[in-house]
Amino acid sequence: MTTTQHPTDLDRADLLEALTKHRGLFRGTVDGLTDDQARLTPTASELCLGGLIKHVTVIERQWAAFVVDGPDEAPDVDWANVDWSNPPAVVLAHLDGFTMRDDETLAGLLAAYDEAAASTDELVRTVDLSARHPLPTAPWFEPGASWSTLRVFVHLVAETAQHAGHADIIRETIDGRKSMG
Repeated sequence: MTTTQHPTDLDRADLLEALTKHRGLFRGTVDGLTDDQARLTPTASELCLGGLIKHVTVIERQWAAFVVDGPDEAPDVDWANVDWSNPPAVVLAHLDGFTMRDDETLAGLLAAYDEAAASTDELVRTVDLSARHPLPTAPWFEPGASWSTLRVFVHLVAETAQHAGHADIIRETIDGRKSMG
């Protein structure tokens, strides 16, 4: 290594750089859009740009809480057998996290996203990256698995990048604008 920085400091800087890059690509997909455009669902998916911003905000907040407090109790939902014609309230709340309601604005969703991102960034700068917590019980997690704080932040980079890709496709469908290429 040709630097005098402690490897943990380098890890933190790399995480912050990756989060900043992918958040920038993600936020760029809504530049210049109206609230009505941010609510559009122009692809085969039911996703809209405002809903994606809202979802990633919720995810950042949930993972930040996990880093600080450990896992929440998992909701009592049998995801494999949900009656989608009459879903329980916890499922409706989850689905609301992917929509941009008429009473929400893109500016408001972006402000909430920026607050969540700033909070996450402060955690990246300060928490023990090797601390571990057991993952909550959910069908998408291996039973009994745990993640380090570092692994949580790597997951947030991946989640943001994945949704930036979704958002890029939606934006391109709306008006032809692409974030890259």
